[in-house]
Amino acid sequence: MQHRFIEANGIRINIAEQGEGPLVLLCHGFPETSHAWRHQVAALAAAGFHVVAPDMRGYGETDSPADPEAFTLFHLVGDMVGILDALGAPTAIIAGNDWGASVAWQAALMRPDRFRGVVAIGVPMMGQPPVPPTRIFPQTVEALFYTLYFQEPGVAEAEFGRDVPTTLRKLLYAASGDAGPRVPGDGTPNPFGMVSRKDGLLAPLPLPNALPNWLTEADLQAFVAAFARSGFRGGLNYYRNLDRNWALQAALKGRTVDIPALYVVGDRDVGLSMPGMREIVAAMPTLAPGLEPPLFLEACGHWAPQESPERVSAAIIEFARRHST
Repeated sequence: MQHRFIEANGIRINIAEQGEGPLVLLCHGFPETSHAWRHQVAALAAAGFHVVAPDMRGYGETDSPADPEAFTLFHLVGDMVGILDALGAPTAIIAGNDWGASVAWQAALMRPDRFRGVVAIGVPMMGQPPVPPTRIFPQTVEALFYTLYFQEPGVAEAEFGRDVPTTLRKLLYAASGDAGPRVPGDGTPNPFGMVSRKDGLLAPLPLPNALPNWLTEADLQAFVAAFARSGFRGGLNYYRNLDRNWALQAALKGRTVDIPALYVVGDRDVGLSMPGMREIVAAMPTLAPGLEPPLFLEACGHWAPQESPERVSAAIIEFARRHST
């Protein structure tokens, strides 16, 4: 796996790259970098694909624009199209996990001429809500939903940046399948749930005595080094554009994802424990008519490409073989 910089969509993007053949583009989530796809890059390259996993805008060694408004889904899809242009690739299969899944869905929606198929992991395709998202998320006097906690610039950055290794250990473990099955309302600490206005997001999350078996110390240190360098501002700015995305996406209301699509999710993904999420998953064929039967990964949490690398790699390879030509 090689790393290099390319110029795309007006910024400098760091990509991990390996292999030759049809292009597969891999989009990571929060808080990750291109290193989250280390297993898939190798497996897809061995299967005959040209694989590119960028540090997404604001992450790792990729540029992080100063303007928070430069992190909308339109900018992020523009980055992916720019990567194809920089590589001289007319089309690609695009796959994403967490925020990367949202980018992949929107790339499929906006540019079916450039993306032949989409694999979304964790985050389902969702329709346009009737009001801006921040008006939907719950809050009380004592606590607020994590996406609302992320809205105020500097607050989450300060908490997460205070001790980067501990932050990543807690976030990666708490959202993984190792933290156990999730039952709505069971009180299991959830990094993507309600956040105490007094104590912040990290305080109630367990700090594991040892790393889960899917995350080596070297892997953790790769993430720690990346966030120690970049900070968390870039990734948090994705959340600060939720309402702006909603306003911009009004132009796309009524469009469907018409290219082939596959949805993959761990059966212990914290997202599935959110109220109404399983109903959203079940309703996806109305928004993505080319959706194949969803793939549920047993005993797997939110970081499926890292937690279940063989199953995720096999799913992407099989899908890409069928839809790359």
